[in-house]
Amino acid sequence: MSVVLVVNSGSSSFKYQLIDMDAESVLASGLVERIGEPAGRSTHTVFAPPTDGPAATMLSATYERELPIPDHTAGFAVMLDAFAENGPSLEENPPAAVGHRVVHGGARFFEPTIITPLVEIDIGELSVLAPLHNPANLEGIIAAKKAFPDRAHVAVFDTAFHQTLPRAAYTYAIDSQLAAQHRIRRYGFHGTSHKFVSETAAAYLGRPLAELRQIVFHLGNGASVTAIDGGRSVETSMGLTPLEGLVMGTRSGDIDPAVLLHLARRASMSIDDLDDLLNKRSGLLGLSGSSDYRDIDEAILRGDDRALLAFEVYVHRLRAYAGAYLAQLGGVDVISFTAGVGENTPAVRAAALTTLRFAGVEVDPERNEARGRGIRVISTDASRVSVLVVPTNEELEIARQTLQAAGV
Repeated sequence: MSVVLVVNSGSSSFKYQLIDMDAESVLASGLVERIGEPAGRSTHTVFAPPTDGPAATMLSATYERELPIPDHTAGFAVMLDAFAENGPSLEENPPAAVGHRVVHGGARFFEPTIITPLVEIDIGELSVLAPLHNPANLEGIIAAKKAFPDRAHVAVFDTAFHQTLPRAAYTYAIDSQLAAQHRIRRYGFHGTSHKFVSETAAAYLGRPLAELRQIVFHLGNGASVTAIDGGRSVETSMGLTPLEGLVMGTRSGDIDPAVLLHLARRASMSIDDLDDLLNKRSGLLGLSGSSDYRDIDEAILRGDDRALLAFEVYVHRLRAYAGAYLAQLGGVDVISFTAGVGENTPAVRAAALTTLRFAGVEVDPERNEARGRGIRVISTDASRVSVLVVPTNEELEIARQTLQAAGV
């Protein structure tokens, strides 16, 4: 059995999954959190072997501990203890490699990469472009290499899938020398998810990936949309950072830059104030008072006008990008929705596509409203465009790319 450990490290926590790559099923997953606080916490879940593929994986048991976890190295020791005490045994299921999610690869990394000391330096140096993410990703890498010193460690970058963007798509219209000096360009994010969903959609439809024009909406607390032509990202909504583009849970998405100048001058807001506003107090939260779309849905049913406006602004932005990407692709063959809102909110899907009948997009109301866990078609049989709901699986995609890079 070929096994990969996937790690997603944050500044005070990290998530992990142990994946059987022969069956592409999760053997165990966990979360180590509150690192550096007086009382840390570990949650470790063991899954029963699947009876009929990944969809049949059954929850077996969850184990929790609370104890001081001073740093990421201690956190990995806690994780190893959880495997030793609760299973599955890492001696019987040793990881062939360890895959790490890294948010920003800049323009340097365009494929999964074996982590060497030089790559670690590069990831750290790119922290200037992702100060909230890359340092934490690097901490997890260093700790994981201590825990698994004899295994290949692979970095899978959120930005890598978008390295195929044409120059016209990634270039901002500002002073070119200043942009080059400070590496200002569109990088795009959620690349691992967009790659997984677009490839999964093509396989599900039984159509060659190279022949498909696709639009993928990744709608979670963070949200992005990507135009994919023949399996290559050609346009995406997020930019230098994950702030640009769609309306998100707490992020504004697109906004006139002059708004920031106006607030700095008239409201005496500092750079940090503006950063906090756009990243933490905007989006659905700023419009409605909640960043959780489920709360907004309930509020709309109660007649809350703020919630209704939030929905209308959210959908307006989705339609704007759908139309723009139809133009960039010259038409579309497949539109997919994924992530929390994309997978679970029929009203958003229907409203986002209701104006696209001219392009051959027809959503079946009953199919759209039907609940389901797996991939499914929500377009009509007569629709020229296939519209799908595709549950994303970034961990599995990271594991696949890790095996590819490690050559095991």
